[in-house]
Amino acid sequence: QVQLVESGGGLVQAGGSLRLSCAASGSLFSINAMAWYRQTPGKQRELVAAITGGGSTNYADSVKGRFTISRDNTKTVDLQMNSLQPEDTAVYYCNAVGLVLRIGAGPATFDSWGQGTQVTVSS
Repeated sequence: QVQLVESGGGLVQAGGSLRLSCAASGSLFSINAMAWYRQTPGKQRELVAAITGGGSTNYADSVKGRFTISRDNTKTVDLQMNSLQPEDTAVYYCNAVGLVLRIGAGPATFDSWGQGTQVTVSS
């Protein structure tokens, strides 16, 4: 299966910046799209930003103008977070969807999630 590893979370003061990174690894696979989600206790996990292989991006209204998602290659995705606010505090999860080649079978779709990284913004 495809495994995702996030990094870059931490504690930052309001107005500061953090850069999250996610790297995908595993067997032969290709990624069609990658995204960042976040979740706080008692709240539905929400999409923060997404990017397709063609470079199209989508952002939650709450982060537009402050966050930027990018892909250096087909297996990594970054989230640059500027002007962070306490409301941005959450566990951030990396997500990737695509195709994986199965031994003895044809390709199959996959939908993988990272373990999550804590982002805490203090006032």
